[in-house]
Amino acid sequence: MTTKRALVEVRGLKKYFPVHRGMFRRQTVQVKAVDGVSFDVFEKETLGLVGESGCGKSTTGNTILRLHTPTAGTVHFDGTDLASLQGEKLRQMRQHIQMIFQNPYASLNPRLTVGQIVSEPLRTFKTEMSKSAREEKVQELLKLVGLSPAFINRYPHEFSGGQRQRIGVARALALDPAFIVCDEPIAALDVSIQAQVVNLLRELQEQLGLTYLFISHDLSMVRFISDRIAVMYLGKIVEIAEKKTLYQNPLHPYTQALLSAVPVANPKVERRREQIILKGDVPSPANPPTGCNFNTRCPLAVERCFVEEPELRELEPGHWGACHLAE
Repeated sequence: MTTKRALVEVRGLKKYFPVHRGMFRRQTVQVKAVDGVSFDVFEKETLGLVGESGCGKSTTGNTILRLHTPTAGTVHFDGTDLASLQGEKLRQMRQHIQMIFQNPYASLNPRLTVGQIVSEPLRTFKTEMSKSAREEKVQELLKLVGLSPAFINRYPHEFSGGQRQRIGVARALALDPAFIVCDEPIAALDVSIQAQVVNLLRELQEQLGLTYLFISHDLSMVRFISDRIAVMYLGKIVEIAEKKTLYQNPLHPYTQALLSAVPVANPKVERRREQIILKGDVPSPANPPTGCNFNTRCPLAVERCFVEEPELRELEPGHWGACHLAE
């Protein structure tokens, strides 16, 4: 049993988006973007959330932070259920939970200076701060993320993608949050810049004691930054484990296929390595399969997989999986 304290506890989280059609805009189906997700994020750790595009990773992060209203389930942050908060109580809780967005070109207001962007949370929540105190805080934040305080009066278009993402990180840190959702923060950056941003996030975590949910489809980068990894497929968590355990002994067929697609730097090892090729396409979240949602592509599927949904259970100490055949 782990002795770590769970800062964020997600239980049975669902987010369905209704689809309306016809002249009278009647609801015809629901897109099950997140369909019964449960996991913990321990204090001062990084939980990586990985999966194919469209599997519900970003929707999970957005729903945890209440950028989307959950359809069902609970999200407890430090003992408080975020899913049930409304109005001023939810607004005040946002000081402690922040997000670093995927696209640094779209997430920064082009009409505001860097100083205005980073100080916006301070102006919203720290109304007692004087203008000079806010400016001093912004300069400290810029230094913290590796930018010159002299940039305070510049506009976003004057910066590179990596610098813009550092501005986004500074804005997320303005209110000293405990928990940050990093929604594919390096996906829109050049490969040469990605490592710099990830190293910055690790340094900030050590320095400030931050807790991260790091969402990405880059398995190599997730392995580098994460303590534990959760694998998601078609709106559900299929496996959770410590990163070393997951990469050395993946138990779910989908995780095995994902990891087999990650190239190895050693050509001799790469030639001998077996690659698992999944057949078919990912089913629509508006019409997921009956039973295990991976059964249409799983090379090991048996009759039980088509009629009974597998439960996410602890297969080994600290290693959870949702597969009937995993032992």
